[in-house]
Amino acid sequence: MTYELKHVFASLPQMERGVAKVLGGDPKGNNFLYTNGKSVIIRNIDNPAIADIYTEHPHQVTVAKYAPSGFYIASGDVSGKIRIWDTTQKEHLLKYEYQPFGGKIKDIAWTEDSKRIACVGEGREKFGAVFLWDTGSSVGEISGHSKIINSVDIKQTRPYRLITGSDDNCGAFFEGPPFKFKFSSTDHSRFVNCVRFSPDGNRFCTAGADGQIFLYDGKTGEKLGVLGAAKAHEGGVYAVSWSPDSSQLISASGDKTVKLWDVGTSMALTTFNMGGDVMDQQLGCLWQKDHLLSISLSGYINYLDKSNPDRPFRTIKGHSKSIQSLTVHKNKGRAHIYSGSHDGHINYWDAETGENDCFSGKGHSNLVTKMAVDEADQLVTCSMDDTVRFTSVTKKEYSASNLVKMDFQPKHVSVATGGLTLAVCIGQVVLLKDQKKVFTLDSLDYEPEAGAIHPGGSTAAVGGADGKVRLYSVQGNTLKDEGKSMEAKGPVTDMAYSKDGAYLAVTDEKKVVTVFTVADDYSVKNDFYGHHAKVVTLAWSPDNEHFASGGMDMMVYVWTVNDADKRLKIPDAHRLHHVSGLAWIDEHTLVTTSHDASIKQWTLKF
Repeated sequence: MTYELKHVFASLPQMERGVAKVLGGDPKGNNFLYTNGKSVIIRNIDNPAIADIYTEHPHQVTVAKYAPSGFYIASGDVSGKIRIWDTTQKEHLLKYEYQPFGGKIKDIAWTEDSKRIACVGEGREKFGAVFLWDTGSSVGEISGHSKIINSVDIKQTRPYRLITGSDDNCGAFFEGPPFKFKFSSTDHSRFVNCVRFSPDGNRFCTAGADGQIFLYDGKTGEKLGVLGAAKAHEGGVYAVSWSPDSSQLISASGDKTVKLWDVGTSMALTTFNMGGDVMDQQLGCLWQKDHLLSISLSGYINYLDKSNPDRPFRTIKGHSKSIQSLTVHKNKGRAHIYSGSHDGHINYWDAETGENDCFSGKGHSNLVTKMAVDEADQLVTCSMDDTVRFTSVTKKEYSASNLVKMDFQPKHVSVATGGLTLAVCIGQVVLLKDQKKVFTLDSLDYEPEAGAIHPGGSTAAVGGADGKVRLYSVQGNTLKDEGKSMEAKGPVTDMAYSKDGAYLAVTDEKKVVTVFTVADDYSVKNDFYGHHAKVVTLAWSPDNEHFASGGMDMMVYVWTVNDADKRLKIPDAHRLHHVSGLAWIDEHTLVTTSHDASIKQWTLKF
């Protein structure tokens, strides 16, 4: 049994209101970089469905930048660690690791010979450092600021110059190496969010929370002018990026626009209006070759179209928060993946191309814990907002009428023929038929954790925190306790019937998966051992002979029902993150998702 990674549908950037997001560009122009959680995401700029995820930082990563040579990437995290790693091999081998200061790294810059690195941020004893990439020894001092430094850049032509921008409302100008503080600029009246040299080194600009963008001479640091009339933007400016020929630049602002500037005339040539919602605030941008990219507070990555400034010609969507639930459904022969995240956001993905979008309208307002598609082509979802929703996968829009309010928070849903849905809530088990509650079991003498309704709709199995699985027969619109229970090895975490209804698989906190044979009075078929920690999710293959399980040990196992020793182990499916959802596209394709907010597909060979 073997596996190989087939597709990676990457997460969006992790965004925070009022905080600039640095996008890193590839000197060869093929890829761009950003961060989410503990991961650095490398995406192909022409085909963003091609992505690679680097997860080696033990802490949240904040910024990543290519060396001008293109062979290495330097990434910095909230603890102040900088990792320098290889871009040419799939393994991304670590070359060097440094701790220039203790605290969050906010920006990184390289010298054009790829030999020196500057980093700035929220250090406790200092706000920046500049050092040799191969020894870590200092090549200057970043001083002159009294608060957090947000941004740094180094002139890519000799003589070298270094610039910084800080929360003390100042920019600072350094000469070197070794880099020494020369003077501050006090033109901004609020935080300086971004400082960038033009590629030819003749100029640099500083952008601030005051809506201003100032231009300076790249060699002397003297002020040359200001972009725009009164100010560049109505809102704070979070990021700027120069055109490759140094004649223009783009700026991203909290006023929900991106502007394209002619630097010679200081006039805006184009204003890109990105929307009216707070989530349309623009917090990052990148000009690479012919591509103009911006990032919205929503995490969406916009490819701007100069000829149609009110409509990006491509918007990359996805999840920016951890994914908690997953299912797959085939529509007219094409497989779609559905994923629900920590913030209530649900996305659907074309399994082949990675094209994706979210349902329209107002959906869940909190974590989506579980999902399944019923025979009426409705995505049935339950959420910590105390609702169960039924959303048409063909219409793809939420509606208030397809929402069932629960008395208690639902944790688990499963569906069966005849319009039946079983919802397991805190202290309650609810049977729904055609989107209406028809029966409720409460005042239970156990805490229900998970449930599964037999595909034929005749039996409902409920797993408890006491490690028992109880069977109820579905009689008309009622659930009748059959007085029969089976033992799992520990508190139940997930359960599912095989597609043909022959088996019931149950996962538990004691690291075991137990499979029961339905026709043989639910006798134990096999116990499956292998996980080193609590098992949290499982999914049956359409072939009814294999199933997959995922645990807190960050492992995914694919098991063979008839032979507990015949198993396939996928370690580090989502490195440093446990798998939160599993689903099958066909008997040879498994989908995994996790708290890293990405979705992966694996080709399995038995």
